[in-house]
Amino acid sequence: MNDLEFMEIAVDEAKKGLEEGGRPIGSLLVLDGKIIGRGRNQGMQKGSVILHAEMDAIENAGRLTREEYVRSTIYTTLSACLMCSGTIVYLGIQRVVSADNTSVMGAEDFLLKNGIELITIDHPEMIGIFRMYLEKLTK
Repeated sequence: MNDLEFMEIAVDEAKKGLEEGGRPIGSLLVLDGKIIGRGRNQGMQKGSVILHAEMDAIENAGRLTREEYVRSTIYTTLSACLMCSGTIVYLGIQRVVSADNTSVMGAEDFLLKNGIELITIDHPEMIGIFRMYLEKLTK
């Protein structure tokens, strides 16, 4: 699978989160081309301030070795916040692929300063979904 195909699965996670009444943000942790963790923002569903999509995917992957984290890629439908970016750096994940860094700008500078490869796909469907979600919040 390629980055876009993995991102489509992360987008599906974001849609599930929205259907559950949560924020439409999804994530995958991929190791050596295999999905090992899926996640979505669980803030609304579980009343959690830390269960962002990336944290959920990492948690659902289970404990990995340092070498496995280094070989992993994390996919996220929205630019990762500072908390998630800090976790990515701490664990040693070297590659982050994002679908949207225009709706909300995360901590991309932090990732880049820490040597993380950052790829943005600019996924039109996901950008539209998140912007509609933000518009509903402001009404």
